[in-house]
Amino acid sequence: MTAFWISLPILFVGFAIGIVISLVQIITSIQDPAFGSLPRLAGFLAGLLLFLPWMLMRLCTYTIQLFGDFGRFAR
Repeated sequence: MTAFWISLPILFVGFAIGIVISLVQIITSIQDPAFGSLPRLAGFLAGLLLFLPWMLMRLCTYTIQLFGDFGRFAR
């Protein structure tokens, strides 16, 4: 579940940008596959930079809880 919640913001950004690029391609009748690559990559980078602190906080919290509970699993 933690991997799902960590990846969810980036997946949502990619999904939203993909929908917008598809709509622009439909409206303008541009069917070039390279047309959507640059905005999608820029969106992924912007989403990663925006959500990276939150993602790292969730990952660190999960890791601390996992190692803090390690004694329970070692028995």
